[in-house]
Amino acid sequence: MPKIISATPDSQLLHFPWDTKLAKWPKELLVALPQGISRHVVRFIAVGDSVLAAKELVEELAHHEYRLLHDLNRLGCPAVEPVGIVSDRVSQKGKQRVSILLTRHLEYSLPYRTLFTPGVRQETVSRLLDAMVVLIARLHLVGFQWGDVSLSNILFRRDAGAFAAYLVDAETGRLYPQLTNGQREEDLEIARVNLFGDFLDLQAAGMLLPEYDPQSLVNNVEARYRELWKELTGVEEFLGSQRERIEGRVRRLNALGFDVAEMDIETASGGSKIRIQPKVVDAGHHQRRLMKLTGLDTEENQARRILNSLDSYRFRSGQTKVPESVVAHQWLTEVFGPVMAEVPAELWGKREPAQVFHELLDYRWFMSQHEQRDVPLIEAVCGYINDVLEPLPDEVLGTPDFHADQ
Repeated sequence: MPKIISATPDSQLLHFPWDTKLAKWPKELLVALPQGISRHVVRFIAVGDSVLAAKELVEELAHHEYRLLHDLNRLGCPAVEPVGIVSDRVSQKGKQRVSILLTRHLEYSLPYRTLFTPGVRQETVSRLLDAMVVLIARLHLVGFQWGDVSLSNILFRRDAGAFAAYLVDAETGRLYPQLTNGQREEDLEIARVNLFGDFLDLQAAGMLLPEYDPQSLVNNVEARYRELWKELTGVEEFLGSQRERIEGRVRRLNALGFDVAEMDIETASGGSKIRIQPKVVDAGHHQRRLMKLTGLDTEENQARRILNSLDSYRFRSGQTKVPESVVAHQWLTEVFGPVMAEVPAELWGKREPAQVFHELLDYRWFMSQHEQRDVPLIEAVCGYINDVLEPLPDEVLGTPDFHADQ
């Protein structure tokens, strides 16, 4: 009998053929989802209402990755959620099997090869690489040395007009109180080698346009990382008369999705010069504000876009002096809820609700420009569903956990 370790045990896990290699599992037990390249055998399985990723690897690595993923989730880092470990697997002939790590499938997420389709636009490539750079920086900020940075170990989710990146493979990682520059540079060197190989593979498969040079793309990723890291941690010195630069630094970090808990500010003798260094403790400035106001769990750019809609609603309805929490509840009931109710249930697997709302806002803007009038949001829904949402491929199985009256 296999041993199952899980913080959230599910009796349905007992009914799977753990004595059989994952590669030999019957198709009726598996869920067909886009899958990236992995050095291990990985399969998706449905357990109740959830879809889990099952990955075969030796027991020591399974426990190591399970603990690391728990730590990263506790620290609020974008990483898949660990569910459990299945060990002591023995075949019917008595042969020992390697363990299986179970993680929760990240809904609406896609591996990079699904997004690098032939003819992919330059803006899409830039946004994917930006998302990866932000992920690496966020992990480094909490002291996580990845040890295997590559596109294959990342899942991407649509985030308004951009993407959000999630770590999906942590078996080579290590968590420290703080990374040294040498540890960060080691990660960057690994990234350079792995990403160059990823881009060469895409090029060989005809999935990278001729104007994309793999080496240039790698150099671009490194340059963007260094620029972001300097913005997040760099010391800035300026004259005392330029105090507005402190506020500007905070605004730039918030625009990148990072919160500033506090700043170290040192004033030179006479007060003529000030040195500042932000203490960035977490990301998700807009996510947390939206969650607090509405209960909606979104990506950062989606949250920013929805908050803009909420602020506009507050202004148009003349409620600027009404508590924001009260207006947020009205917006959910009168704007967001009715829009989501118009989406047919069979289309809920195309996009998550926050992404639907973002794309609908774009559609409404273009529709208003074309018709030279201010098209109401609820009027634009039908056109968006027919023209944009319906032709899209499904990105998730089942339906999202959304209730309009939340």
